[in-house]
Amino acid sequence: MRSGQALNPIDVAVGIRLAEAPELTYGQLSADLGISASNAFGSVERLQYAGLLRPESRTVNRLAFLEFLEHGVRYAFPARPGKDVRGVPTSHTAPPLAGHIVAYDALVWPSATGSSRGRAIEPLYAKATELPERCPSVYESLTLVDALRVGRVRERKLAVEALERRIRVSAA
Repeated sequence: MRSGQALNPIDVAVGIRLAEAPELTYGQLSADLGISASNAFGSVERLQYAGLLRPESRTVNRLAFLEFLEHGVRYAFPARPGKDVRGVPTSHTAPPLAGHIVAYDALVWPSATGSSRGRAIEPLYAKATELPERCPSVYESLTLVDALRVGRVRERKLAVEALERRIRVSAA
């Protein structure tokens, strides 16, 4: 592997957004995700190098991307719940899993402007806490990814099923 080609956590968000809308420009990706256009460009290059985007394009290799999310993301970008803080709901505490799982241990991305309290987990990238307003569909998908990163078997199973529907449906 060439130097600098290892996946970064932001690449997961970029891959999710491109699965929804492969026609987006780098400027649109940066606006939706709160990152620079150069970061969006670098992310696309890493995703292509890893085989998660089709060669020479920004079209998500859906089977490979889903396989990475299901089996790799929790090892590549692990998270461990920490202390109780104010933040943005994630994992089983946020939509779309919140309506399917009754849990007493809320999980949040730390944020002073967050609407909930719970055990902190580090988001995949710093601006993820802005996603509920900036790009709600990516926010919901990243909460499912967090369920894969920290969830128990039931949460992971529900998250995989929901991600499969989202990523395959967006192919239409």
